[in-house]
Amino acid sequence: MADELARALSFVHAFARRKAPVVAPVPGGFAVLDERYPMSHDDNKLVVWSGGPGPVLAAAEERLAGLGHRLVCVDDDRLGQEFRPAFAAAGYGHETNVVMAFRGARPSAAAATERLTLEELLPVLREEWRASLPQASQGVVDGLAARAVARASGADRVEFHAVRAPGGQIAAHADLYVHEGVAQIENVYTLERHRGQGFARALLTALLAATAGSELTFLVADAADWPREFYARLGFEPVGHTHAFLRT
Repeated sequence: MADELARALSFVHAFARRKAPVVAPVPGGFAVLDERYPMSHDDNKLVVWSGGPGPVLAAAEERLAGLGHRLVCVDDDRLGQEFRPAFAAAGYGHETNVVMAFRGARPSAAAATERLTLEELLPVLREEWRASLPQASQGVVDGLAARAVARASGADRVEFHAVRAPGGQIAAHADLYVHEGVAQIENVYTLERHRGQGFARALLTALLAATAGSELTFLVADAADWPREFYARLGFEPVGHTHAFLRT
């Protein structure tokens, strides 16, 4: 379990570094910055796994200056728990994520997904962000969707998979990243009007079949939200926790 967690976190860190135009050292970790997407928390954040809260808080103010948010990801469970009082006092909210590794039986066969190009994916992402942020400007919506472009440089294999409803509309989609024997399934999303109809299960089953040759397949889920239970039913098991501190 410890080895699976270490490999998963190493993958996440390397992915973030590879896709970021700017990577800077900070106490206990590193910062990634991308001025193309100033509204994107994931593209402008600190990632740390050691040290004390004071220097990390100061580094967040320095490295993320000029942005409308401060995000610090703490990829060590014990350290994340220790940071909570200091970050709460500084006005940060807290979220716990669970890293889940696939340990079930690989599907022997699955319905094929459709590989989407970025040109096909971007309109879908714009629709989703518009529904999530109805008061946001079109510029904000466009920027949050366009950040998917940066993911292409994060791993040797970056793919966007989807399944369609009978009428032809995209019902669910997810990212697949594969690099040096490790596969991550990320950004799993079912459009609201298509939820509860089995599309996410069909999509994940197909991706698990497609990653059968990987030494490790993992995903990261909100520890407090219901999808982690859905992933568990598919054969994913928790191997560790990480923490995210956000101030907006």
